[in-house]
Amino acid sequence: QVQLVESGGGLVQAGGSLRLSCAASGSIFSINVMGWFRQAPGKERELVATIPSGGSPHYADSVKGRFTISGDNAKNRVYLQMNSLKPEDTAVYYCYFQSPGRPASWGQGTQVTVSS
Repeated sequence: QVQLVESGGGLVQAGGSLRLSCAASGSIFSINVMGWFRQAPGKERELVATIPSGGSPHYADSVKGRFTISGDNAKNRVYLQMNSLKPEDTAVYYCYFQSPGRPASWGQGTQVTVSS
C-alpha cells in the first residue's frame, strides 16, 4: 500500500503559476511511475503528466510547453510546475503512483482554480 499526500493547489489568475507537490510513503518499489491526473466538474479524470523512475516524462497535449513534471526518487516525491495557467486548467489534481503488477494509488486531490 502506498500513501500519497498532495500540496500546493490554490487560486491563481490566468497567466500565473503554481507548483504542486506529492509525497509518497509506504510500500514503494524502486521501479514505478508517478504522475498527475486532473478532473474538472462534469468531466472524466484525465492524464496531465507522468514520469517513470529513470525515464522520460510524458505530457498531455493540452499542457505541453506550460507544465513540467519532475521527480525525486530519493525522497519519493513528484512535482508539477504549472506555468501560463488558463481557466481551462481549473480542476482537482490527483497524484498517481504505480509499480508493475500492483494496483495504482491515488492522492486525495488538490484544487487548482484559475480565474480569467
